[in-house]
Amino acid sequence: MNESTIGRNYAEALLALAQKSGDVEQWGALLDAIAAAMREDQTLRTFLESPKLAASHKIEILEKAFGRRVPKLFLRYIETVIHKRRQMLIPVIATEYQALIDESENRLHANVTVAREPAEPEKDALARQLTRLFGKRVIPHISHNPAILGGVIVRVGDTVMDGSVRKRLSLLKQRMLQSQRT
Repeated sequence: MNESTIGRNYAEALLALAQKSGDVEQWGALLDAIAAAMREDQTLRTFLESPKLAASHKIEILEKAFGRRVPKLFLRYIETVIHKRRQMLIPVIATEYQALIDESENRLHANVTVAREPAEPEKDALARQLTRLFGKRVIPHISHNPAILGGVIVRVGDTVMDGSVRKRLSLLKQRMLQSQRT
């Protein structure tokens, strides 16, 4: 079984627990925070991945670190992941968990590139248009790139829709050059 499949199984278990507690988004944020800390802090990553440290010692330290800031059931879940020696998969589990939430709430994430910072009404209109286009609630993640000159570039998964002025000018240039040759 590959990491993604194992991570998906653990994410499904976490989602079931989170749904019982009624705090799906908060649990996702907690798991994301742990995953981010593992990616960014080599000391934490080494601590969690070390086969020399007993799982019980790792759990004891995590219980002290988290204290009462996380739900008990969430902490028990993390302890189970550590007991099963799957703590290295926490970043994968976090990614799969977010994907499961997106599926259950019928939403997509779109990377949107614009030439300038859009106003709030423009952001809302963009989200509505993308929602209509994809048939799912779209959450746009907006970045700026003045080089596109205007328009918008939308990336959802492997799909790229380039409506930038730069692209349109490039296509116009190609057509003009082709018509000169003929």
